[in-house]
Amino acid sequence: MNAEIAQAALVEVLQLIQAASGEDCPPITGATKPLEELPKFDSKIWPVAVGILSKKLGIVVANDVNIFCREKSCIPLTVDETVAIVVELADEQATVPNQDVGVK
Repeated sequence: MNAEIAQAALVEVLQLIQAASGEDCPPITGATKPLEELPKFDSKIWPVAVGILSKKLGIVVANDVNIFCREKSCIPLTVDETVAIVVELADEQATVPNQDVGVK
C-alpha cells in the first residue's frame, strides 16, 4: 500500500471523528500525535477511528490493536508512525490469498 494513500485516509478519518464528536481539530501533519493533540481522542474513540480506517482501506486490524501508541506501552505515535503500521499490515495482508476484509 502507498503511504500517501494511507496517510490521506487516516487524516480524513481523524478529521471526521473530531467533527462528529464536536471537537476542534487542529491541523494534522505527519508529526501530529493524535492521542496527545486531538481533543478527547482517547481509548473510547480510537477503536472507532481504527474501524473506519480499516473499512476505508480494506484491511484487517484486530480489535485489541491500538495503532496510535507503541505496542505494549502508552507512548503515543505520530501520524507518520501510525501510517507505517497501517502500510505494513496492508502489505502483509496483500500476500495472503482470500483474506477476509474487515475488522476482526
